[in-house]
Amino acid sequence: MSEIRGEDWYGEDLAGVQHSGVRFVDVDLTEVRTRGATFEDCVFESCRFNASAHDATAFVGCTFSGCNLFDVTFEGCKLSGTTFSRCTLKPITVRGGSWRGVSLRGADLSGQDLSGVDLRDADLSAARLKGARLRGANLGGALLRECDLTEADLRGCALDGVELTAAVLRGTVVDLHGAVALAELTGAVVDATAQ
Repeated sequence: MSEIRGEDWYGEDLAGVQHSGVRFVDVDLTEVRTRGATFEDCVFESCRFNASAHDATAFVGCTFSGCNLFDVTFEGCKLSGTTFSRCTLKPITVRGGSWRGVSLRGADLSGQDLSGVDLRDADLSAARLKGARLRGANLGGALLRECDLTEADLRGCALDGVELTAAVLRGTVVDLHGAVALAELTGAVVDATAQ
């Protein structure tokens, strides 16, 4: 794995760049702009992404460790199989995209808007999503063990294969489909023909 260490890329335009198997250490990516860029199997350690914007960029199988992603925007990005560990993720703007299989274990995403994001098979164990908006997100197969969804909005979410009873659901807003899924998870038999 090649390494880029301590470089200052502040405000750079990284449109279309491609990196594979690169380790970025203490790189300043503040206010960087990417469009159609690809980072595959890369590691970002103690990097600063503050106020950066990423459009249709892929971070596939990457690891973000101890990074600051304050005020980052991801629009239509692919983060499949990517892991975030000990990162600052608030505030963050996510518009669509595929975050399938992403690991946000223990992340603080409270109050964030993740509406419409594909989070299938994501690991959200022990994540804090208090007051988060997940309207229309796809949470199919996601791990939610000890995930705090207090007052989160799950209306329109795809919840196939999700063990919601392992999450904290105080005041969580669900639609009829979500309510039926919750009832069935607790062993209730939902009879739509009952009068």
